[in-house]
Amino acid sequence: MTEENKKLRTGFTTGTCSTAASMASVLSIIYQKKIDFVEVELPKGNSIRIKIHSCVFEKNSAKCSVIKDGGDDPDVTHGAEIVVDVSITDQIGQIQINGGIGVGIVTKPGLGLEINKPAINPVPKKMIIDNLLRVGKDLLSRKGVNVTISVPKGKELAVKTDNPRLGIVGGISILGTSGIVIPFSTASYAASIRQNLDVSLAMGDKIVVLTTGGRSETFAKNIVDLPEHCFVQMGDFSGYTIQQCAKKNIEKAFVVGFIGKLAKMAMGVKQTHVKGSKVDMQFLADLVKKTGSDNTIVERVKEANTARHVLEIVKESKNSDFFKLLCKEVYLQMRKHSENKVPIEIILFDFDGIVLERYSE
Repeated sequence: MTEENKKLRTGFTTGTCSTAASMASVLSIIYQKKIDFVEVELPKGNSIRIKIHSCVFEKNSAKCSVIKDGGDDPDVTHGAEIVVDVSITDQIGQIQINGGIGVGIVTKPGLGLEINKPAINPVPKKMIIDNLLRVGKDLLSRKGVNVTISVPKGKELAVKTDNPRLGIVGGISILGTSGIVIPFSTASYAASIRQNLDVSLAMGDKIVVLTTGGRSETFAKNIVDLPEHCFVQMGDFSGYTIQQCAKKNIEKAFVVGFIGKLAKMAMGVKQTHVKGSKVDMQFLADLVKKTGSDNTIVERVKEANTARHVLEIVKESKNSDFFKLLCKEVYLQMRKHSENKVPIEIILFDFDGIVLERYSE
């Protein structure tokens, strides 16, 4: 069996682990018995059955844990134990979520998280709250719960991640936008891109929308009126995807994404996976300078923590010309990758789905 044909095993995120351990803790308090499995509802409405690794409980508190499984794309957190302590409070209906040992603290801007707060992303927080409201509805009509997430080996694991560079100190982040880890395999992903393009052509559609992921695809569907099969998640394979569009005679490609991936594309990076390339702040600072920002803004961009941080700085300075120039650079690079064969339109979204720029020539 070739790598392209082999079915890769998905895993689940640290956010899903935290949700499952939270659910098991609450259920063990309610029923005063050890919980072995829980059914976690994921953000897109599907669900996943998660095995509980350990479960101890008392009348008003419990501690449960889950072992993180990265599937066939294990990252540094694969095999880590995610522990959740739950205690009952008198704050009716309130679910308080805290970070314990091994969960990093945010110290820099640009991550969409509060500074000096635990690095627990909004989607996992919502997953925990939604699932606890579902399984602990009766309890939460009378009481509240305090949830503390810990990762015993989180501090050691964090040094193998980008967290130190991003200003997340003391541990790992609790992450996940879908709850599922999709294996990162070049061959299988490339095959799925070709297949998606072939389906569009077979359906008689020669215009496609190339997105960097599920979130950008959702936002793109609000503004580009095309059938479902015309939307292609190219992920990190922007250069490869536009080359395939040229090869298959696609008549137009929308290229859609957020500032991080588009900044890498603008630099000429064909494969934008976070571990394979970093956003060059000097490059973005040069674009800001070219569009007339003063030296204070240029220096702030040069020292920015993330591409998202750059977005915040530029928005605050009201320099919309930066977004146009960034998209123009992406346009020129993607046209070059396609050997100038495919008409292209670039769409840059902010993180709320608002269009910052649409560019084509």
